[in-house]
Amino acid sequence: MADIVDTAVKAGSFDTLVAAIKAANLVDTLKGKGPFTVFAPTDEAFAKLPEGTVDALLKDIPKLKKILTYHVVSGKVMAADVVKLNSATTVEGSDVKIDASNGVKVNDATVATPDVAADNGVIHVIDTVLLPA
Repeated sequence: MADIVDTAVKAGSFDTLVAAIKAANLVDTLKGKGPFTVFAPTDEAFAKLPEGTVDALLKDIPKLKKILTYHVVSGKVMAADVVKLNSATTVEGSDVKIDASNGVKVNDATVATPDVAADNGVIHVIDTVLLPA
Protein backbone atom coordinates (compact mmCIF):
# COMPACT_ATOMS: atom_id res chain seq x y z
CA MET A 1 0.00 0.00 0.00
CA ALA A 2 1.06 3.62 -0.45
CA ASP A 3 1.28 6.36 2.18
CA ILE A 4 -1.28 9.17 2.36
CA VAL A 5 0.60 11.51 -0.01
CA ASP A 6 1.25 8.83 -2.67
CA THR A 7 -2.35 7.59 -2.37
CA ALA A 8 -3.62 11.14 -2.99
CA VAL A 9 -1.26 11.58 -5.97
CA LYS A 10 -2.38 8.28 -7.52
CA ALA A 11 -6.07 9.15 -7.11
CA GLY A 12 -5.64 12.01 -9.59
CA SER A 13 -8.36 14.22 -8.06
CA PHE A 14 -6.19 15.91 -5.40
CA ASP A 15 -3.69 17.93 -7.50
CA THR A 16 -4.46 21.16 -5.61
CA LEU A 17 -4.26 19.44 -2.21
CA VAL A 18 -0.94 17.77 -3.09
CA ALA A 19 0.49 21.08 -4.39
CA ALA A 20 -0.60 22.75 -1.14
CA ILE A 21 0.95 19.97 0.98
CA LYS A 22 4.23 20.41 -0.93
CA ALA A 23 4.13 24.22 -0.60
CA ALA A 24 3.48 23.96 3.15
CA ASN A 25 6.38 21.51 3.54
CA LEU A 26 4.08 18.83 5.01
CA VAL A 27 5.03 15.99 2.63
CA ASP A 28 7.49 14.36 5.06
CA THR A 29 4.96 14.63 7.89
CA LEU A 30 2.18 12.96 5.89
CA LYS A 31 4.58 10.30 4.63
CA GLY A 32 5.55 9.68 8.27
CA LYS A 33 4.57 6.85 10.57
CA GLY A 34 1.18 8.27 11.55
CA PRO A 35 -1.39 6.99 11.63
CA PHE A 36 -3.33 9.96 10.28
CA THR A 37 -6.91 10.53 9.24
CA VAL A 38 -7.12 13.08 6.43
CA PHE A 39 -10.33 14.76 5.32
CA ALA A 40 -9.13 15.39 1.75
CA PRO A 41 -10.84 18.05 -0.37
CA THR A 42 -10.91 17.28 -4.09
CA ASP A 43 -9.76 19.68 -6.80
CA GLU A 44 -13.46 20.54 -7.28
CA ALA A 45 -13.68 21.48 -3.58
CA PHE A 46 -10.75 23.88 -3.95
CA ALA A 47 -12.36 25.29 -7.13
CA LYS A 48 -15.42 26.30 -5.04
CA LEU A 49 -13.29 28.75 -3.03
CA PRO A 50 -13.44 32.40 -4.12
CA GLU A 51 -11.17 33.15 -7.09
CA GLY A 52 -7.59 33.84 -6.02
CA THR A 53 -7.92 32.12 -2.63
CA VAL A 54 -5.65 29.17 -3.49
CA ASP A 55 -2.97 31.42 -5.02
CA ALA A 56 -3.08 33.68 -1.96
CA LEU A 57 -2.74 30.68 0.38
CA LEU A 58 0.23 29.33 -1.58
CA LYS A 59 1.95 32.66 -0.79
CA ASP A 60 0.93 32.63 2.92
CA ILE A 61 2.55 29.42 4.17
CA PRO A 62 1.64 29.82 7.89
CA LYS A 63 -2.05 30.25 6.98
CA LEU A 64 -1.83 27.40 4.44
CA LYS A 65 -0.30 25.09 7.09
CA LYS A 66 -3.08 26.03 9.54
CA ILE A 67 -5.76 25.15 6.99
CA LEU A 68 -4.10 21.90 5.90
CA THR A 69 -3.51 20.66 9.47
CA TYR A 70 -7.19 21.46 10.14
CA HIS A 71 -7.96 18.60 7.69
CA VAL A 72 -5.90 16.04 9.68
CA VAL A 73 -6.81 14.08 12.81
CA SER A 74 -4.25 11.96 14.67
CA GLY A 75 -4.95 8.23 14.54
CA LYS A 76 -6.73 6.06 12.02
CA VAL A 77 -10.43 6.93 12.30
CA MET A 78 -12.47 4.75 9.97
CA ALA A 79 -16.00 5.67 8.84
CA ALA A 80 -17.50 3.18 11.30
CA ASP A 81 -15.83 5.17 14.11
CA VAL A 82 -16.51 8.62 12.63
CA VAL A 83 -20.28 8.07 12.71
CA LYS A 84 -20.09 7.64 16.52
CA LEU A 85 -18.43 11.05 17.00
CA ASN A 86 -19.87 14.57 17.35
CA SER A 87 -16.48 16.21 16.87
CA ALA A 88 -12.81 15.47 16.40
CA THR A 89 -9.73 17.46 17.40
CA THR A 90 -7.52 18.26 14.43
CA VAL A 91 -3.73 18.43 14.31
CA GLU A 92 -4.20 22.22 13.93
CA GLY A 93 -5.70 22.20 17.46
CA SER A 94 -9.34 23.13 16.79
CA ASP A 95 -12.26 20.75 16.61
CA VAL A 96 -14.26 19.88 13.52
CA LYS A 97 -17.98 19.17 13.96
CA ILE A 98 -19.17 15.76 12.78
CA ASP A 99 -22.79 15.05 11.88
CA ALA A 100 -23.69 11.53 10.77
CA SER A 101 -27.47 11.99 10.85
CA ASN A 102 -27.77 12.15 7.03
CA GLY A 103 -24.63 10.80 5.41
CA VAL A 104 -21.51 12.18 7.08
CA LYS A 105 -20.70 15.87 7.27
CA VAL A 106 -17.52 17.38 8.66
CA ASN A 107 -18.40 21.01 9.41
CA ASP A 108 -20.07 21.97 6.09
CA ALA A 109 -18.28 19.36 3.96
CA THR A 110 -19.92 16.11 2.90
CA VAL A 111 -17.83 12.94 2.93
CA ALA A 112 -18.08 11.74 -0.67
CA THR A 113 -15.86 8.66 -0.34
CA PRO A 114 -14.95 7.26 3.08
CA ASP A 115 -12.17 4.86 4.08
CA VAL A 116 -9.58 5.26 1.30
CA ALA A 117 -6.85 3.12 2.85
CA ALA A 118 -3.20 4.18 3.06
CA ASP A 119 -0.43 2.37 4.87
CA ASN A 120 -0.08 5.21 7.42
CA GLY A 121 -3.74 6.05 7.89
CA VAL A 122 -6.96 6.71 6.04
CA ILE A 123 -8.37 9.35 3.70
CA HIS A 124 -12.00 10.46 3.67
CA VAL A 125 -12.75 12.39 0.46
CA ILE A 126 -14.73 15.59 1.09
CA ASP A 127 -16.47 18.05 -1.26
CA THR A 128 -15.60 21.32 0.52
CA VAL A 129 -12.39 22.81 1.91
CA LEU A 130 -12.54 23.08 5.72
CA LEU A 131 -11.58 26.51 7.08
CA PRO A 132 -10.67 26.94 10.75
CA ALA A 133 -12.44 29.74 12.63
